[in-house]
Amino acid sequence: MADSSFDIVSKVDHQEAENALNQARKEVEQRYDFKGTGASVEWSGESILIKANTEERAKAVLDVFQTKLIKRGISLKSLETGDPFASGKEYRIVSELKDGISSENAKKIGKIIRDEGPKGVKSQIQGDELRVQSKNRDDLQAVIALLKGSDLDVDLQFINYR
Repeated sequence: MADSSFDIVSKVDHQEAENALNQARKEVEQRYDFKGTGASVEWSGESILIKANTEERAKAVLDVFQTKLIKRGISLKSLETGDPFASGKEYRIVSELKDGISSENAKKIGKIIRDEGPKGVKSQIQGDELRVQSKNRDDLQAVIALLKGSDLDVDLQFINYR
């Protein structure tokens, strides 16, 4: 019998992220406490640029955007946010959506599977994802439960379960 397997990935639905950004932009434009403050949230190439006239307002706009992401089902682990910095008369925050599993995180996940997972489970890194294989499907279920319970700074999805 062939080995059963599944892939571990970290992907962001970019259409949902776009929708969340548009909702946040509309809310910032309409809210009374943001009127006349130059507050905005927009795409800047691959990153998200948040602007406001004070550091507190910039953080409030970031909070609005994070709330919209959560409502759209995107984990905040996928959002990498920088610190607010002054740029002329305004404060800016640059954020990026992380796609894929970095090699160091892939090694961490592989180590967790080796150390704490059932015996006979193999994992291998394939680019920005991990493939986990075992002869026993129950062992694969145990690995998924183990990884869901572990505290990693990556949003994981489990796909191609065969």
